[in-house]
Amino acid sequence: WGTTASVLGILVILPIAALAATTRELGISGIIAEVSDPTALAALALSFGGAALTAALNTVMGLLVAWALVRYEFPGRSIADAAVDLPFAMPTAVAGITLAQLFSPAGWLGSLGTRIAEAIGLPDGSLDWLNLTASYTRWGVLIAMTFVSIPFVIRCVQPVLHALECEVEEAGRSLGARAHQVFLHVVLPSLRPALLAGFALSFARSLGEFGSVVVISGNLPMKTLTAPVLIFQKIEQYDAPGASAVAIVMLATSLVVLVGVTLLQGWGRESRG
Repeated sequence: WGTTASVLGILVILPIAALAATTRELGISGIIAEVSDPTALAALALSFGGAALTAALNTVMGLLVAWALVRYEFPGRSIADAAVDLPFAMPTAVAGITLAQLFSPAGWLGSLGTRIAEAIGLPDGSLDWLNLTASYTRWGVLIAMTFVSIPFVIRCVQPVLHALECEVEEAGRSLGARAHQVFLHVVLPSLRPALLAGFALSFARSLGEFGSVVVISGNLPMKTLTAPVLIFQKIEQYDAPGASAVAIVMLATSLVVLVGVTLLQGWGRESRG
């Protein structure tokens, strides 16, 4: 207990206390004034909304990827399994540059419609609907968040799927249950705590993402500027109290979300038991 308390105190509680002390000179009214600024509100809305949407999408996509990696044999499965950890190993700035080049107007995906039209001889602009330009847009922010956070869901779900015996599903089918009924009533209850953990980790990772977002988003105020980038900009402008005010709001909201997810996980374990 002493070791745990000491480590948590040094690595978690002490930095949070220092952050709170930085905002003390502002007071409650000053913090409200800082975060109610339209630029700050837009940045917070984009960060929290983007992180929530990304975590929800990652929960679905991560489950599908984990299911395929665990339940199916296919050529290159080990390579695909190793590639899941690529966002962990890749520097986030490198990921941002890669994504920005890929989805830029002249990138491989950003100009997909134009290239296809040229290849098959169609008139200019006939396939503009295939344009996947996402750099310097909110879609680019979501893509960057998704890229860096989807491995958390996959790695949370994989061990549970490995431990889940196929005989349980076969027993459900032998009793007349259809595939979707087996999944909803047999498999999903066992996966629920892992999915919630993956959602929470994906949300937290997406919310705090800086390196890749700062490259692909363009950091346009009121449009693609996220809260972590806004905090960095305020620090560059020697506005430490303003940066701390935005950080305090992010911290408090994140704690509420994570505590809620933890309570849901506990409820899921109890209901399953």
